[in-house]
Amino acid sequence: MKTPDSTSTHEAWVLCLILGIIMLNFPFLQIFNTDRSIFGIPILIFYFFIGWPISILVIFLFVNRMQAKEPDKSRDEGHK
Repeated sequence: MKTPDSTSTHEAWVLCLILGIIMLNFPFLQIFNTDRSIFGIPILIFYFFIGWPISILVIFLFVNRMQAKEPDKSRDEGHK
């Protein structure tokens, strides 16, 4: 049986997946697919170079937060 924490973790991972798929799908790609550029870089490429690291950073922060919430299992085993 799943605990409430594991259910919310699963839901958060699914949300990250869905947001990543939306970020790399038609509506957003069409919005950034213009002839304009930022610092000489087309906006679509700039979107990929900024959006990809930001999504990785969000997942990194999420994983670190989840690990900080977990109890330290090695300390519990030492007391047995």
